[in-house]
Amino acid sequence: MNKDEVKAKGKIHEQLIGWKYSAWARLLLFLLLALVVYFALHTKLVPQVYDIQLGARSEKTIYAPSQTENTVETAKAREEAAKKVLPVYRIVNLKNDAMVDSIFDRLTQINSDAEVKTEDKVSIFQKVIPQLVTDVENQAIKALRDSGQYNEDLFEEIKKRLEEQQYRVPEEVYFKLPRLTTADLAAMHPVTKGIVSKLINDPILDAQEARAKVAELVNTSDLTKNTTREMVQELVRVVLTPNKFFDQKGTDDARTDARESANIVYINKNDVLVNQGEMITEELYQRLDKLELLKDKANHLPQFGLMVLSVLLPFLLFMFVRQSALPIQSNNTQLIMLILIFTINVVGMKIITLGQNLDYPYIGYLAPVAMGSILIAILLDTQLAFISSVLFAILSSIIFNLEQEQLFDFRYGLVTLVVCFMAVFTIQRASQRSTILKAGFVISLFGLLTITSILLLEGQISHKEALLSLVFAATGGLMTAVFVIGLLPFFEVAFGILSPLKMVELSNPNHPLLRKLLTETPGTYHHSVMVGNLSEAAAESIGANGLLCRVGSYYHDIGKTKRPMYFIENQTNIENPHDRIDPNLSTSIITAHPRDGVEMLKEHKIPKAIRDIAEQHHGTTLLHYFYHKAIKQAEEENTSKEFREEDFRYPGPKAQGKEAAIVGIADSVEAAVRSLRNPTLEQIDSMVHKIIKSRLDDGQFNECDLTLKELDIIAKTLNETLLGIFHSRIEYPGELAPKKTS
Repeated sequence: MNKDEVKAKGKIHEQLIGWKYSAWARLLLFLLLALVVYFALHTKLVPQVYDIQLGARSEKTIYAPSQTENTVETAKAREEAAKKVLPVYRIVNLKNDAMVDSIFDRLTQINSDAEVKTEDKVSIFQKVIPQLVTDVENQAIKALRDSGQYNEDLFEEIKKRLEEQQYRVPEEVYFKLPRLTTADLAAMHPVTKGIVSKLINDPILDAQEARAKVAELVNTSDLTKNTTREMVQELVRVVLTPNKFFDQKGTDDARTDARESANIVYINKNDVLVNQGEMITEELYQRLDKLELLKDKANHLPQFGLMVLSVLLPFLLFMFVRQSALPIQSNNTQLIMLILIFTINVVGMKIITLGQNLDYPYIGYLAPVAMGSILIAILLDTQLAFISSVLFAILSSIIFNLEQEQLFDFRYGLVTLVVCFMAVFTIQRASQRSTILKAGFVISLFGLLTITSILLLEGQISHKEALLSLVFAATGGLMTAVFVIGLLPFFEVAFGILSPLKMVELSNPNHPLLRKLLTETPGTYHHSVMVGNLSEAAAESIGANGLLCRVGSYYHDIGKTKRPMYFIENQTNIENPHDRIDPNLSTSIITAHPRDGVEMLKEHKIPKAIRDIAEQHHGTTLLHYFYHKAIKQAEEENTSKEFREEDFRYPGPKAQGKEAAIVGIADSVEAAVRSLRNPTLEQIDSMVHKIIKSRLDDGQFNECDLTLKELDIIAKTLNETLLGIFHSRIEYPGELAPKKTS
């Protein structure tokens, strides 16, 4: 390969790597996320429109985009319900028995007055009897009006019916009444009142029908005189009035209630509105117009509103990422993974909506909405998962909304927010895959609690719907756990993500590489475990990934298994082979172990983050021993050969992240302290600071973001950790030798 080919290949490599950190690429990815949101909400917020002409035939079958009311059929159903309502009548007590008492009081009073002539009595009765009846009726109506029990229209109806059915007393009756004695009136009074009371106990719509029964009732009484019987019949007929009156307003109200309580006839989502080739009638045209499915009458405002919303939601996420110190701020690979998680979560919601209809309106609770939050928390960051959960809640409240009058259904949004937050709380710092299953149960539990609270607050849902809602919520939590467990390995492999769960699996001593390390290089294995303890403590003290440092330490020297005897920790009771070979060859063997380790890790598909630690933990440090040994040999042999430090350095690269730098420091510190026979506190402290300062002066930290303050914290943490490890062997400076007793 010539220089031009190498140069061209280098440019291509730079371009391939460059897009991962390109601001323009990041902007395009956020626009891609906006498109995901747009298409997720488009069918809900912007109905599809068709080029339909009245009187023409439809070129395609048109389905209902959402559940909507069939206004024509609903109107028919309401009218049918109204027709079935019977007229409403009110039973009104007009105090008919009081009329009897008033009339007999006046008859007794007038007939007992001997000074009043008979012809005057006739004139008085002609005026008084109708007036008494009218007065009692008016008093009864006034009392009813004051009670506020009935509407004014009913009183008008009462007056009208009383006037229409008023009894006209024959003139000869008035001439016979003065002839009645006090004894006659006394006998007639209870009979008259009894008959009236008996008749008005039944509803009387037509007073004439009730008056027809009077003669028979009088004839069965104990009155013996024909005159008294005749007068009782006439007096009963006078006071008999209708007591059952048609209530127009009550009837109208009852019919209105019947209309309102009639079941609404719905056109369900995906029901056929118009078949292909069907003639577009006025009714169909109006129905399509109401659903905003006509192209020539389409309202474009929802389209613009959706565009703004689709940009706004990703913008909130963009601002959070921009203000954070997360790797996703500049790593577009992680941003692609975030968009993919969003897409999978939204697709899951959309699939569930296919089964959402009148029979299963709450099937949305079945959607594994917390799946995205869990994946983001495990693979990316907990805080990012919380922000994403809010966006998932907004999307859920729109996607599962069945109400046409509102854009959002708060119930789905609230349930989604609660279960997503609880899922993130449960899954953070997860160390086993069983934690995901635990998170599934937590999602089910809090989904049930949230839905129960909503059901109790609303209090209008049927028992069947309530039971289905709870079953859907419980099942949705378990589905979430299953999907996460299934998707997690895909993301780990496809994006080279080293999740905490994966790291715990890799730290298992039964892993083939760790078993190889233990059986073939027990000294290196012990050294790696010690480095893991030191690096984890140091990393956690500055907020770095302690678990990554521990697991990376287990594998950082795996390359030594190719030539185990050339490394001092594995040389037990044998001669050091480096004593017999050239320093340059020794350097080649020693510096090869990071490269050999990376190749072995690649063969076993170990994630890149751990391979980077194995490759970078030595950086480009100098092998002082072999460098000075080569110089010394040259001096002893009196050769003029010159040696460059570069020939005795590790090939690198230098540590690119905090974790690789920390493992490198811990590796050197552990080896140096182990070489001390009886280390003291001062020796350990001096050794740690010397190693860190040496690496700092050598520029080994130039390509990672470790600060001087963090290096100081790392030094103190390593001292404290080593104190615990070598506690029994450390000689404290304040100790005094015991005095000899004589």
